[in-house]
Amino acid sequence: MIEKRDFYINGAWVPPLVANDCPVIDPSTEEVCAVISLGSAADADAAVAAAKAAFPAWASTPPAERLALVERFLAIYESRLDDMARAISLEMGAPIDMARASQATSGNWHIRNFITAFKSMEFIRPLGPHAPNDRIALEPIGVVGLITPWNWPMNQVSLKVTPALLAGCTMVLKPSEESPLSSLLWAEMMHEAGFPPGVFNLVNGDGAGVGARLSRHPDVEMISFTGSTRAGKAISLAAAETLKRVTLELGGKGANLIFADADDKAVERGVRHMFNNSGQSCNAPSRMLVERPVYDRAVEIARSVAESTRVGPASEPGKHIGPVVNKRQWDQIQGYIAKGIEEGARLVAGGLGLPDGMNKGFYVRPTVFADVKPGMTIEREEIFGPVLAMIPFDTEAEAVAIANDTPYGLTNYVQSQDGARRNRLARQLRSGMVEMNGQSRGAGSPFGGVKMSGRAREGGHWGIEEFLEVKAISGWDSTRD
Repeated sequence: MIEKRDFYINGAWVPPLVANDCPVIDPSTEEVCAVISLGSAADADAAVAAAKAAFPAWASTPPAERLALVERFLAIYESRLDDMARAISLEMGAPIDMARASQATSGNWHIRNFITAFKSMEFIRPLGPHAPNDRIALEPIGVVGLITPWNWPMNQVSLKVTPALLAGCTMVLKPSEESPLSSLLWAEMMHEAGFPPGVFNLVNGDGAGVGARLSRHPDVEMISFTGSTRAGKAISLAAAETLKRVTLELGGKGANLIFADADDKAVERGVRHMFNNSGQSCNAPSRMLVERPVYDRAVEIARSVAESTRVGPASEPGKHIGPVVNKRQWDQIQGYIAKGIEEGARLVAGGLGLPDGMNKGFYVRPTVFADVKPGMTIEREEIFGPVLAMIPFDTEAEAVAIANDTPYGLTNYVQSQDGARRNRLARQLRSGMVEMNGQSRGAGSPFGGVKMSGRAREGGHWGIEEFLEVKAISGWDSTRD
């Protein structure tokens, strides 16, 4: 079992003000793999006080010096990638090979992209030739509260901590209590990199305790949250008391539109994407809309892929999916599968219960439903597990209508060889991101959604600018530039 670490506040590891131990469960075995302390509102207050005290000096630190510290941190992070992968695999069940290839490396990928974006940013720039003595200044917003989820822990920590540091903000990070080990390792690396005390602080806790306190704290100027839509609503309401900025990256119910002219690997690619990370990704293509002439063949391909997808412990090497994060999540997914059967969707692969040969661990059978009708529960609600809903369509207009008929709007997908159609659909689909023909977004592209998926834009210039205020200045002495 991993040795317990305390909180990281004001450049030191400190115990909680009130002892409140919380076990961390290995989802592959259902056994305790670590014990952490859960913080209280008082612990959050101490971390915010440290961040507030550190803010003036950090905000006035020249950008080049902030950049140098982030670059030093990056080197440390990359030297400990295997440690990070092992922590993530243990705490939330990502298979170790996937944790090494995708989970841990998402952190340094984002850090590198932020460094590139930061180098081209202007923090004081002219308004325009019509106003030679006006300047627009970008200044750090202040103390920020960062609340991150369990499903892609380093992806989200790096997308929040890195731009906040570069912008000149000080911060309190509250990682998910389900996956705290990777964030504690991140804090160790921050300490090693030599960031000034109080710039970065970490307090473990739950949403009702530390999360709620950060959301309401009068000295916190901004909350950046990734997680469920339900929690995002609660944070927005709490933050309204102090009119702080709130950026939310929430759930999704992505549609994957597969046309008859799609490439031969489109269906297989979409199913594997859905099952990646055991379906625990907000941008998963969980609704597969297939043009009628190729629908039956697509269902057969999806069935074959699901039945050939191996499920196994996170500690085992190989290309398989691991467990979902905890018993509550497992129970919720089972409820959705049961609801799909009850409402008349055709179960073609997977289903209820543990995979064959397993009697322990939070494993879900890779599941495919066909003939799903718009409005069914499994078509409307985010399941957050390896469950795919397949829907036939006859026309492009019908596909767009089904895809957009959702409260969510994070990522949609299009598979077609018709370039004009792809361009049309990219503009018609109501989502913050559209990915087509298996091509991922480029480095520095913003990640975020619309509607109930939240409206954060994380990554690249957009991600740094979320932590900056815009100041308009007139009467600037241009001879002193």
